[in-house]
Amino acid sequence: EENGHQNKKLKSTVDEEDAEDQNKKSPKRKIVLLMAYSGKGYHGMQRNVGSSQFKTIEDDLVSALVQSGCIPENHGEDMKKMSFQRCARTDKGVSAAGQIVSLKVRLIDDILEKINNHLPSHIRILGLKRVTGGFNSKNKCDARTYSYMLPTFAFAHKDHDVQEELYRLDTGTLERVNKLLACYKGTHNFHNFTSQKGPRDPSAKRYIMEMYCGEPFVRENMEFAVIKVKGQSFMMHQIRKMIGLVIAIVKGYAAESIMERSWGEEKVDVPKAPGLGLVLEKVHFEKYNRRFGNDGLHEPLEWTEEEEKIAIFKEQYIYPTIINTEREEKSMANWLNTLPIHDFNSSAVEMQTNNKNSKKSSDLEGSDGCGDDSD
Repeated sequence: EENGHQNKKLKSTVDEEDAEDQNKKSPKRKIVLLMAYSGKGYHGMQRNVGSSQFKTIEDDLVSALVQSGCIPENHGEDMKKMSFQRCARTDKGVSAAGQIVSLKVRLIDDILEKINNHLPSHIRILGLKRVTGGFNSKNKCDARTYSYMLPTFAFAHKDHDVQEELYRLDTGTLERVNKLLACYKGTHNFHNFTSQKGPRDPSAKRYIMEMYCGEPFVRENMEFAVIKVKGQSFMMHQIRKMIGLVIAIVKGYAAESIMERSWGEEKVDVPKAPGLGLVLEKVHFEKYNRRFGNDGLHEPLEWTEEEEKIAIFKEQYIYPTIINTEREEKSMANWLNTLPIHDFNSSAVEMQTNNKNSKKSSDLEGSDGCGDDSD
């Protein structure tokens, strides 16, 4: 018995030494992972340690990193130990085609394959690059590009009785949508587009580089369009509210002048479009690439080689989820029914007390509603 016990002890010591040798062979390195995922059924990207009832993308990612042997188990419990940082904290239900996370891992053989083997098929690691030791994916990111896929009947005027599957967006309406979306370009105070900021909070000011709606296309008998927006950074619910307000204006629930009012200090009721169609498309590291991308040691954080994999993932997992969920759960149609509940004029005390002439001129349909500081 004693000898058996001794043999077990020796075996466990040998196993530990083997593991240590393996770890020495694969030292920890700072890397970034290119991630794509369908966010349906998840409570966003960011892990809530200690809260298992709300499943997040990072819960599945950390589990796969531990199981594949990239990180020790205690690093999964305390993510600071692996210097983990996500580039964008996507909200509940939001998908990503180009999310970036930075962390320290053991560079084991066939690392991507091993991580993906422990992930569900709707979460994939599509690429990996070595980065500088002090790299932080959130702080080093100059800009983020999101897309928002929506059925075009969202832009049908409220006074027109439309059949959702038969509706097709006309050129004039698309032009008007793009005119309104272009108003967001430049720097504005977006405190009305999130629940987290007050009107005088300097961090409520955000810089938008571009925003437009592409040509519509038909999928499974329903017409959709994709809105693209690129900005330095976005606050919680900001993009969904930016799109929600444009829909409310185009449908005829709100005057175009509400856009400019929303950037002022008063509280404006801005509706929030559903999360379903929102996708983090790409994150940009232009400054980092200029400094380190061609230094001979590091690669630029560009993913041209992975573009095909990204496109395939979107076609397989992101677009079908958006289209099928829209058809089954009618998230956009149901949300549109809530627009009449919003009071788009209640906070405009000045507008009510001003003389009628100024009210008429500010509410003219032809005005483009852009502020002076839009590009």
